[in-house]
Amino acid sequence: MIAEPLFEGKRDKTGRVKVYRDNPLFFMKRSKISFGRAICLYLYYSLGSWLPDPPRPLGVIAQPFRSFLARKIFLRAGKQMKISRNVRFGSGAKVEVGDYVGINENCWIGNDTVIGNDVMFGPEVTILSGGHNFSRIDIPMREQGATARKPVIIGDDVWIGTRVIILPGVKIGAHSILAAGAVVTKDVPEYAIVAGNPAVIKKFRNQ
Repeated sequence: MIAEPLFEGKRDKTGRVKVYRDNPLFFMKRSKISFGRAICLYLYYSLGSWLPDPPRPLGVIAQPFRSFLARKIFLRAGKQMKISRNVRFGSGAKVEVGDYVGINENCWIGNDTVIGNDVMFGPEVTILSGGHNFSRIDIPMREQGATARKPVIIGDDVWIGTRVIILPGVKIGAHSILAAGAVVTKDVPEYAIVAGNPAVIKKFRNQ
């Protein structure tokens, strides 16, 4: 599944990407989100994401509040989803999350990531689904726009360790484990345990 480039049709005559003004109206137009979803995003990023996690004071209220907002923001959200503080997911409009998923603090989730059931995230996990064009050398890379988005798809029953980085278009097989600090550049088979930079298969859980 490959989505449209983020900056499609926004170039000038020289092929340079036009710069967006950074305000809520342009964000809503660019992301194609509804007014109601935009309100939930505002509440999430300005308030919800900063509130503490349990067992700190207010944490018992804050975590369900974040999950409630995320259900209104995501394309699909399963039951018993837990989102810790300072989790980022862009507009979240195409994020799909299964049942019993826990996303730990300071994670960055690409805004079109698909997550299965029973997935555990360690802190500071980064999931990327896009990048920058850099083929031209006559203009700065920042003016060359974004590549076509390649969503990451994560299967059921996956454990993603602290500070794992998953690159665009990667598919993570069910029942696999990504060790802390792994940089995952290619698909991970089911039941595999991977580690390292770039991540390699260390063993299989079912063997």
